Amino acid sequence: MTSHDPQHPSLRTTPDLDPDLDPAVVAGWRVHDDLAEGQRWTTWYDVEPLARGPEPRPDWVVTSRGAVDTDLGILKTGKEADVFLLERADPLLPDQAVVLAAKRYRSTEHRTFHRAASYTEGRSMKRSRDQRAVKRGSTFGRQVAAAEWTVSEWAALKRLWSLGLPVPYPVQVDGTELLMEWISVDGEDGPETAPRLAQARPAPALLASYFDQLREAMATMTQHGLVHGDLSPYNILAAGDRLVVIDLPQVVDLVGNLHGMDYLLRDCTNVCRWFRARGLAVDEQELFADLLATAF
Repeated sequence: MTSHDPQHPSLRTTPDLDPDLDPAVVAGWRVHDDLAEGQRWTTWYDVEPLARGPEPRPDWVVTSRGAVDTDLGILKTGKEADVFLLERADPLLPDQAVVLAAKRYRSTEHRTFHRAASYTEGRSMKRSRDQRAVKRGSTFGRQVAAAEWTVSEWAALKRLWSLGLPVPYPVQVDGTELLMEWISVDGEDGPETAPRLAQARPAPALLASYFDQLREAMATMTQHGLVHGDLSPYNILAAGDRLVVIDLPQVVDLVGNLHGMDYLLRDCTNVCRWFRARGLAVDEQELFADLLATAF
């Protein structure tokens, strides 16, 4: 790859130029080495602007045209998608490197998309042909479902991030790949993935703080007519003294979805059961009532 960006530090003036030439009209260049296995050129400029994260973007987002994406290995496997760690860095700007979480939905093996009908009530696809293919469960339909699921999570992340909710920053979406902020904590050997709440053993004061954070996040969502739909200690990360909510493709409309209220109550039940088992006196019915009071 050859860099032509005049602001890119890889540019250099070609040596031994004719001294009579005006330096202002002379272009410099540097050719990067070939990529290794597991690497690709950044896809930031391969997607349309609306497929990039909302502004103002965090300072750590790498937008250099000379950046390289390097797969660092798998982080988590799932029924619909796998999550990998990916480093995005310009070889000439190593101090600006960033590690991202790359969630890649399977395009032809969505065996569980048939159970998603209740989540997608009220949603519509632009083309009736796509809708019919998804209902039939054809290979093409599964591909469409994968892309729709990716777009759904992308839209949810953007909206919740813009509302100030504790979710990973959505960096970009490209087909069935969603790049987002990697939520990490300091480990003995450097940064490591934040544990799920289900793995955490917080002290009483932190436990109460965690519940307050989660209640506030759920209240903000219901105020805007949104329900996570699959909230549990397994899709909440304990990043030090703060919680971060993940896995958002199934977010539903509280009123527009016939099952919206049921999903909200189930979310309340799942989280309250975990907190109650660790000694915090919380009640799902009380939480449910409080959330509904903020919504209407």
